[in-house]
Amino acid sequence: MSWTLPSRRSFLASAGGGAGMIAAAGLAQAETVPTGTHFEPRAKRVIWLFMHGGPSHVDLFDPKPALTKYAGQPLPASFGSVLTRRDVAKNPLLAPLRRFRPRGQSGLEITDFLPHIATHADDLCVIRSLHGDSVNHPQSVYQMNTGRILMGSPSVGSWVAYGLGSENQNMPAFVVLPDPGGGLKGGPSAWGSGYLPAAYQGVTMRSGASPILDLHPQPGITLNQQQRNLAFIQSLNQRHQQQRNDEDQLNARIKAYELAFRMQSAAPELVDISRETPETHRLYGIDQKQTQDFGERCLLARRMIERGVRMVQVYSGNTNGWDAHDNVDQNHSEYCGKTDKPIAGLLTDLKQRGLLEDTLVIWCGEFGRMPMSEKGKGRDHNPWGYCGWLAGADVSGGRAYGATDDIGLRATEDKVSVNDFHATLLHLLGIDHEQLTWLHNGLDQRLTGPDEAHVVQGLLT
Repeated sequence: MSWTLPSRRSFLASAGGGAGMIAAAGLAQAETVPTGTHFEPRAKRVIWLFMHGGPSHVDLFDPKPALTKYAGQPLPASFGSVLTRRDVAKNPLLAPLRRFRPRGQSGLEITDFLPHIATHADDLCVIRSLHGDSVNHPQSVYQMNTGRILMGSPSVGSWVAYGLGSENQNMPAFVVLPDPGGGLKGGPSAWGSGYLPAAYQGVTMRSGASPILDLHPQPGITLNQQQRNLAFIQSLNQRHQQQRNDEDQLNARIKAYELAFRMQSAAPELVDISRETPETHRLYGIDQKQTQDFGERCLLARRMIERGVRMVQVYSGNTNGWDAHDNVDQNHSEYCGKTDKPIAGLLTDLKQRGLLEDTLVIWCGEFGRMPMSEKGKGRDHNPWGYCGWLAGADVSGGRAYGATDDIGLRATEDKVSVNDFHATLLHLLGIDHEQLTWLHNGLDQRLTGPDEAHVVQGLLT
């Protein structure tokens, strides 16, 4: 009677813990060789707080007295025509929903929607002149995350992982903490590796006993058995790879097995926030129902960058998130309420631990919102002029850079395109955006694309 080896697919499907390791193909960043910095970096790591849905800049960080003055009136003809999704240009202007006040010693104006973040005004460099190219969520999510409005390009985090690698062999370089409500417009391509090797894609994690689903071996599988299974699987993988050495996905999975095994011990400790003090929990708002979830993920972001993760993205906003078409006041009261205290707590914690000096914190969404009303109380999408902010990494705070017009419709002064924003982010990490390239389709591709992009020097002072 002859005996044949089971197929590689069937063996992996039946091996204890194999499913989680296959799913962890993106965990192989720590095994890859980084390209390194091109000059002395200001930032060693990044925490990107992504407000999915499009927060309203004119209600949060971009005060417009003229918008209050002309509220209820139609858009003046002097502002010209504007592309909108739902023909809201004919609708009356809507005044800011909260009062703006000078904050800190700098006097930087921030809305009453964000009283906790406002206490860090002197740490924030608010960019008031961001602008993109699409009025739709998926394309704008892709552009802010990959530099392109169409899916298929590597994300910022993937480029950072490729350029710098991880500082911890037991952790990936790029981790994503999605909103547990799900529903990101555009989906996981926002943190995908595109045409870069699969090893550089973002690894999604969560709090709790299972930070990565299916990572743990099945019940009854001992550590010794798991090691033997892994060794046998790797020997089959290597035999298979010898005939298919150019298969990127296969190479990434082989490396992922090893890293996934190491993470079985590293990840549970990483997400065990019970090790933090009650004071830290209160600082992030983890002791309050409204702020618990986002507070936990902000705290996890701090724990990750402490342990060598290069970039962590923390998403706020489920299917609709900050997408305030119907009622800005109601929507932003909810989402500012969920995120304001945790973000302020993160900044305080990083500063107390001496981490803010070389950690870049980013806050932004995929676009802003229109100064005109929608359905009386809401606002439509606005990619033509909106806000984000930077903190840490020796970026000078307590100031605003750039400006939109008198009602917040378009960026007009010191305009910062998405590609300029990405070039500046890489520069802060010590990377020349023109030198960080990958050969694809016969061309040296880069995050900032083929068109001209500039490091925004005004953000570096």
